[in-house]
Amino acid sequence: MHITGSRDGPPVKVGVAVTDLTTGLYASNSIMAALLSVAKNGKGQHIDLALSDCQVATLANIASSALISGQKDTGRWGTAHPSIVPYRAFKTLDGDILVGGGNDRLYGVLCQRLGKPEWIKDERFVTNAVRVENRDLLESMIEAETQKKTTQEWLEVLEGSGMPYAAINDIQGTLQHEHSEYTSQEYVWTHRADLFSLTVLARNMVVEVEHPQCGPVKLVNTPVKFSYSTPSIRKPPPTLGQHTDEILKDVVGMSAADIESLRSEGAVA
Repeated sequence: MHITGSRDGPPVKVGVAVTDLTTGLYASNSIMAALLSVAKNGKGQHIDLALSDCQVATLANIASSALISGQKDTGRWGTAHPSIVPYRAFKTLDGDILVGGGNDRLYGVLCQRLGKPEWIKDERFVTNAVRVENRDLLESMIEAETQKKTTQEWLEVLEGSGMPYAAINDIQGTLQHEHSEYTSQEYVWTHRADLFSLTVLARNMVVEVEHPQCGPVKLVNTPVKFSYSTPSIRKPPPTLGQHTDEILKDVVGMSAADIESLRSEGAVA
């Protein structure tokens, strides 16, 4: 939380339970590695994973920087980049748009598309080093321009510029986004931040399954694609107690009478 949130705002949590998710991913990878070890030397092993350990591991480059420098970290940066300017989200007339002026050439592209070519040779912004020094001024100047048009208008202005940019979509906008007509490598790099939402439906990341009680239900599909295997959602989410008898009888080995006793006591559904 210390590194998440706006620059001058309070620490905030990430929007999803990323530590739970990454621990699950580490667990599945560890299980696969252990199974390979069994196949190789016949030995199984106990796997020990802690949420806190996995959270520390996902600090990645932030942790490396702190360990190498021995210095205090630079704190929260919101959508901004600590050492590249301009590289953040800016308000538009009706939303937000993310732009990545990752080097001097791309900064120049942004200036041209903003209709401010004079900013390119402005001594305060001519290199990334001085742009970082004058971050607050330049970012406020850019946002004064981006707020003059809607997000869609800016998407059209920036189309084909070769600079990374993207609308910031809400969740419904992401899950319902059709694939764009553009499929070239140039499009991938130009729209790389938005590419994830653009390909959600095209890459079958939302599927509909038939639920016995709820009818058709839309779910997020598995993100893994194999060359010839086809992972899929085989069954809808279970109802409460749907597999109680199956698990207690076939896995635990309980009798039907014992299961019914537990159910009558309210211990199981």
